[in-house]
Order: sequence, then C-alpha cells, then structure tokens
Amino acid sequence: MNLMLEHESGIPLANALSLPDGNINKVYLDIMLEEDLPVLHINRSKHTHKLEPIKPLYDRDPSFWQKSGDGEYFLTGYGLARLKELAIAKTGSWNVVTAEEEIVDEEETSFGTEYDTIAHLPIEKKVERLSEEKIILNDLIIKKSKDQTAIAEALAGTTTDAAMINHSVLEEIIHLADEQAKAYSRDVVMYTNEIIKSSARLLSRNILSDELMKIITEKSNGIVFQHITRVYLNGVAFLAYFNNRISSSSTAIKIRTSFNLKYRKFYQALLPHIDTYDLTMDHVFLEGLNIIPPDLLFKWSVGFLVHDLGKAADIEYHEGEAAYDRTKVVEHVKVGYNSVIRKTNYPREAALIAGYHHEYYGDPDGYGPFRDDLQEYQRSIANMKQNYCITCDLESILSFRALAYFPAKVLEIVDVYDSLTDTRRVYRKSLPSEEALDMMYKEFIIKRRKIDPILFDIFTGFVREKGTAIRE
Repeated sequence: MNLMLEHESGIPLANALSLPDGNINKVYLDIMLEEDLPVLHINRSKHTHKLEPIKPLYDRDPSFWQKSGDGEYFLTGYGLARLKELAIAKTGSWNVVTAEEEIVDEEETSFGTEYDTIAHLPIEKKVERLSEEKIILNDLIIKKSKDQTAIAEALAGTTTDAAMINHSVLEEIIHLADEQAKAYSRDVVMYTNEIIKSSARLLSRNILSDELMKIITEKSNGIVFQHITRVYLNGVAFLAYFNNRISSSSTAIKIRTSFNLKYRKFYQALLPHIDTYDLTMDHVFLEGLNIIPPDLLFKWSVGFLVHDLGKAADIEYHEGEAAYDRTKVVEHVKVGYNSVIRKTNYPREAALIAGYHHEYYGDPDGYGPFRDDLQEYQRSIANMKQNYCITCDLESILSFRALAYFPAKVLEIVDVYDSLTDTRRVYRKSLPSEEALDMMYKEFIIKRRKIDPILFDIFTGFVREKGTAIRE
C-alpha cells in the first residue's frame, strides 16, 4: 500500500521517517544518514529557511525532527528524490505516511526541483539543451519578432536554463584538475557564450517590463536562479541603456558639469590623497566615461550570468539579518571566482566580476579577492596610492591603478536593487521601486560609501524611464 503524501516539491521529514505504527522508519533514516542528505529547515518565527545536512543534526539530537520549537523540517528536491530512489532499490517500494501538516512549497526552496532534474542530466544532454535554447533566441532575431511576450519567455527561459546548467557543471568539475575541468565544460561554455550574444542582441532592441519579471518568476521556481536570471537580464539591459545615454545624450556633460556640487565630496573620501581642487571626473573614471565596446559588453554579460554560480543552496540574499552567515556568503564569492577563472574558458573579465561584485569600495561590509590581493600588494609597495576610482580596463584593475572594476560596480547596484525589490524574500518585506532607490541612496551612498553615485544616478534613470524590473 502506498500512502504517499507528495507535493510538487517536498514532504515533512516526519512523514518520511514515521511508520504507520508510529515508530521510526529505520530503513529510511539509515539511508538518509549514510548519504548525509539535505533537509530544509523552516523557522517561521524568524522567517528563515536553509538546507542542512541531516547527519550533524542527528548527531546533536537523534529525534530533532520530532520536537517543537526548533522549526519544521522537510525533504525537498534532491534529498527527496535520492531517498525515494534508494528506498525503492533497497526495499522495492516507497511508502510515506500521510499527515495533516503544512507542506513547504517548492517555490520556497533556494534551487527548486527543476534544478535537480537538470543537474542529473548527462553532460551531452545539457549541451543539447543549450543548443536548443540558442536556436530559440536566434529564430526571434532572424524573424525580427515584435511579440514581446514571446521574447520575454525566451529570454527568461534560456537564461534560467543556462544558469542552472552552468551551476550544475561547476559542481561536477570543482574537484577535477583545471585542464580536465576546462575540457569537460568546453561545449557548455561555447553554447552559453552563444546564448549570451543572442540575448544581448534581443535586450538591446527591447524594453524590459513588469511582464518580463512576472514571466521570469513563473519560469523558474528556484530563488537563486530567479535572482541570477533577473540580475543578468537587468544588468545587460542597463549596459545597453548606458551606451545609449552616453552616445545620444548630454549625460556625460551634465555629470561633469554637476561634479563639483553633487559628487566631489563622495569621491574625495575615497581618494583623500588628491587635493580637493585637483579632484575631477578624470580621477573617477580612468580614461573617461565612454561607450562600452561590443567585445567588452559581451564579456561583462558573461560575468553577470555567472556572478553567483558559486552560491550554495543554503545561502540567502539579504543584508544585515540575524540569519546572515558571513563566512558562507564570503565563501560563495571565492568559490565562484576560482571556479570560473580556473575551471572554465570563460573570459577573465567574467571571473573578476564574479569575484569583485561585493567589494563595495572597501567598505567593511564588503568582501572579495580584490581587496585581499590589494592589501598584499600594498604591503609589498610602500606608500602605494590609487589615483582613480573606476576602470573598464582589465590590466588597470589587475595592476591596482583604480579602486574598482566598472562592471562589478554596475553589478553591485543591480544586485542590491534586485534583493530589495524581490517580492519573494522571506526575511524582509520587499520594497516598491522608488522606496528601494531611496533606501539605496541613503544607506549605500550617504551613510556608507558602497555603491557608485554616478552609476547609481544613471541606473535610477534606467529604472524610471524604462520601467525595468519594477515589481510593486
């Protein structure tokens, strides 16, 4: 008899580990402990959720899932699928007792079960799937489609698939030798590059809208991949908007004209060794505020897609919450940076974006390999000074001529904005667009010098003019 209680995503852990007579299902428990399967811990009073391996929980308390007060535990995604697979192999059946308990929705999990399906595909099938996604985008380009819904669905679907496939491949190759890893991921990288080129062309022609953001939410049920998809699409669209503003308007002239009154004080704090009256826009942007050439725009777009692929399923997107684990958050940046730069053939620029996108102009809340390397460089060179704030040039950032890398500063803004306006955040109420922008200005520019004020002002125009990603 199969008394299965299943949901699209998961079941209460108590259901899986309880027999009809009320005793513990020792077979299932042994499987979970042997595999150290992950369980989803929901703490509704603290509004937190995270995946945790079962063995440490069991070692601390062999009946942890049966006690009240510590939240609720669920089997979801990979953990549920793996237990079911091994239970059938071992006993020939899969029986889970029903119970009148609330079941966690799949959409509350970080990766979603769609990721589990993709992650278990052989590499050939992953490459084939990316090839099909490329064809979908190219068809829209060739036909010069005006169907905004079709374009939105294609952009959302192909980006999410590419992010999921790349994340799963990085997990597969993380322990391989570098050259072996690059060979294994070669075709995935090649087709992902093609998808990025095609999606960038579509984004340069089309205005992102509320409808696109809704479609993105519907297309992916994993919080992490929704975030990556939104940030990628908004980031690339912003770069296109930036180029349009710089090339066809007086934006650069207006910024330079208002620099003394509006911006100088901010940058003076970053470059205190430069005399106030000598500090100009030429010190802010090394080689000026210029149009981003196509080759750089492509490389930066790759970085926007892979920026969070080192993220683990139990890391949430938030700032300053009680559940915030800085060690884990910092580690995800290092993992992503090292994986992209050492294990794949993606452009070096993409790896730097993944590693530098939480640097925050040296603010104590920031982190990343750039500041670690900079500190080491400063120890080796006495009285070393940086005379520029932002550079687009790869060699200039690697030689520490500037404080920050242009695409990483753009990504910081898009990343924070997305976090503040994400309607599915479980730890804090999402903010309407204007409130989010106001909060970013006050907290990340006035109170703390984290994000760049000039780039933020251009981004504000992007949000207001284009109605991009306003999920109110």
